[in-house]
Amino acid sequence: MQNLNNLISYNRLQTVEVKIGDLLLGNNNPIRVQTMTTTDTMDTLATVEQTIRCIEAGAELVRITAPSKNEANNLLNIKNELRKRGYNTPLVADIHFTPNAAEIAARIIEKVRVNPGNYADKKNFKFIEYTDQDYLEEIERIRERFTPLVKICKEYGTAMRIGTNHGSLSDRIMSRYGDSAMGMVESAMEFLRIARDESYHNIVLSMKSSNPLVMVQAYRLLVETMTNEFGICYPLHLGVTEAGDGEDGRIKSAIGIGTLLEDGIGDTIRVSLTEDPEFEIPVCRDLVNRYNNLSTAYTTLPSISKLPYNPFEYRRRESSAIENIGGKQVPVVMADLSSIDELKPAQLQSIGYTYDEPTDKWSIGDAAADYVYTGEKPISFPLPGTLKNIVYAPSWTESESCFPLFILKDFPTASKKSNRINFVAIDCYNEMFSSNAFNPFSSELISEVAKDKTVVFCLSSQNQNAMQSVRRMFVEFAELGINNPVILSTLSALNTPDEHLIHFATETGALLLDGMGDGISLGYHGEITLDNPQTKGRTYLPVKDIYQFTNNTAFSILQATRTRISKTEYISCPSCGRTLFDLQETTAKIRSVTNHLKGVKIAIMGCIVNGPGEMADADFGYVGSGPGKITLYRGKEVVKKSVDSDIAVEELIQLLKESDAWVEPA
Repeated sequence: MQNLNNLISYNRLQTVEVKIGDLLLGNNNPIRVQTMTTTDTMDTLATVEQTIRCIEAGAELVRITAPSKNEANNLLNIKNELRKRGYNTPLVADIHFTPNAAEIAARIIEKVRVNPGNYADKKNFKFIEYTDQDYLEEIERIRERFTPLVKICKEYGTAMRIGTNHGSLSDRIMSRYGDSAMGMVESAMEFLRIARDESYHNIVLSMKSSNPLVMVQAYRLLVETMTNEFGICYPLHLGVTEAGDGEDGRIKSAIGIGTLLEDGIGDTIRVSLTEDPEFEIPVCRDLVNRYNNLSTAYTTLPSISKLPYNPFEYRRRESSAIENIGGKQVPVVMADLSSIDELKPAQLQSIGYTYDEPTDKWSIGDAAADYVYTGEKPISFPLPGTLKNIVYAPSWTESESCFPLFILKDFPTASKKSNRINFVAIDCYNEMFSSNAFNPFSSELISEVAKDKTVVFCLSSQNQNAMQSVRRMFVEFAELGINNPVILSTLSALNTPDEHLIHFATETGALLLDGMGDGISLGYHGEITLDNPQTKGRTYLPVKDIYQFTNNTAFSILQATRTRISKTEYISCPSCGRTLFDLQETTAKIRSVTNHLKGVKIAIMGCIVNGPGEMADADFGYVGSGPGKITLYRGKEVVKKSVDSDIAVEELIQLLKESDAWVEPA
C-alpha cells in the first residue's frame, strides 16, 4: 500500500469531495449512512412512506431501484411527494442492464448508481479470447454506451456511483482477469477513466462482494490503483452484498466494512440485511460512530518500513502447532467464564456443552468452545474430553486438562509452568504500562518468552486503536522471527448486543482477514442491555445468555472470515423493488429446514441482478426468475427452471439430496 503506516495507525483516507444534492461526501466529511427501499418503485406512496421511515431512522441517502424506464420516470413523482412533505434527503437511482433508465433518472434525482458488470456488458459464464486490439474495441464500445450518461450527469449536477459487484462481473472482465479482486477494480476503472476523460468527477465507487475477504482486498487494491494512476482517490461506498439477516448479517457486514474503516477507507456505508431497510440504519450508525465521534487520541505506534504480509492477498501467518492451537489447524475459541464464582456443569451449556446428570454424559455442539478461562478458580468437576480449562497462573495446579495464563513480565521467573501449553498475555503497546516496572515491555522480553515452545501468546490492547496495536505486534513478531501461536483477545465495554457484535467483529475480523490469529477470545465489561418496549427503557440480558451470545459470536466471526466452518452459511440478499418473492419469509423457511447442514453454502437471491454471479460463491442457489417462479442452481449450473415458489423449498431439499449434500436432522 502507498503508506504502510496507515495499517498501524488510524488516518482517514483523503478523497475528492462529491456533492449529492445538498449533501457533501468525502474530503473528511462525516461517514454517511444509507439504505435502499424494498417496495415496488411504481407504488409511489408505499415507496415514499418507506423512504420516510428510513430518513427518520437516520438515513442520509436513500436508494430506489429503477429497472426500466417506467420506474425511472416515476422517480419524479416519488421525489415530488417527498419534497412536498418536507423531506430533502438525496435519492439514488439503482440501475442494472438499462442505460436508458439511467439517463432518465439522472435528470430527475441527485445520484445514479450503475453496475459496470451489466451496464454495457453481459454475463453468460462464457470464456472469450481477446486480442489486445479486440479488447480496446470493447472499451470503445463501452465508451459509446456510457458517455451519454456521463454528459447528462455533468449537465444536471447529478452524482454517480460506479458500483462493481463481485457476483456480476461481465464475461469480458472474467475472461481477461478471472474471478479476482483485480477484475473488480478494472471493471470500475474502465468506467472511471471514461468519466474523467469527460472532466466529470462527481463520482463515488464501490467494490461489493458477499465474501468479506474479497471485498476488503478489492477496496484496498482500488485505492492503490487510483493513487498510482491519478494521484487522487474518489470517495468510496462500503458494503458487503447478500450479508443475510440477524447476527450473521451484522457480523459479516461489520467484518468487511469495519476492516476498511479501521484502515481509514470509506466515506459512506450501507449494511445490506435481509430485513426491512430502516433496521439497517442503527447498524450503520454503530459502525460509523467509532470514527465520526472520536474522543480519545490514538496511541502512536512504532513506524514500519516493510510489511511482512501482502494486504492484497490472503495467506495465513505461519505458526508452530502447540497441541490443537496453531499450525494448519482451525482457530480455537476461548470462552471467558471468569465472572462466575463457582462454575457448575449446567453452566457450560452456554458454550456448547450439555451435561446429562442421570447418565453422567456430555453432548457437544458444533459451536462448542475449545478452552474456558475461569480466572483464579480452577474447574472442580471432570470436563468433557474436548474442553480444557485455563486459569490465572498464580492459582494454577498441574492437571491433564488445565493450563496457566501468565502476564508477560511474570513468565520468565515463574516457578510453575506447564510442560504442554502456557498462555502469555500481552497488552500491546499500552502506554500506561509499557514504560514502568509493573509491565516492562520490550522486544527483548518478548523474544525471551517466545523461545519457550510451549508458549501461546494472547494479544490484546487497551489502546483506542486496539486493532492497529495488535496488528503492529504481529509485524514485530515477524521482525523478531517469532512463530508462536496467537490468540486474539478482544474486550468490549459497550452496551447493546449490536454494539458488541460490531466491536468484536471489527477488531478480530480485520486481523483474521489478514491471516493473523490462531484463536479468538471475546470478553466484555459491565452489562449487555436491550430495549424494553413495555417500559420504554433498558433491560439487562441474563448472564447465561451473555455467555452464549459471546460464544456464538466467536464462532460466527470465524465462519464469516471462512477460517472455521461450524454451521450452514447463507448468502442472502437484501430485498428491493426487483425482488420476486417474500425474501424474509423465504429465507427464514429455508433456514429452518437446512440449518443443520454444516459447511453448506446456500444463496437466496431475490432476482437475477446478482443471483447467478453469487452462485459462484455458493454451493446451491435459490433465485427469483419471475413472479412466483424460482430457478435452482448447483454452483453456477442451472438445475431447475421456473419452479413454482409454493414448492421451491421442497425442490431445493430434493436437489440437496440428489447432490449428496443432505443429511437428516438429528
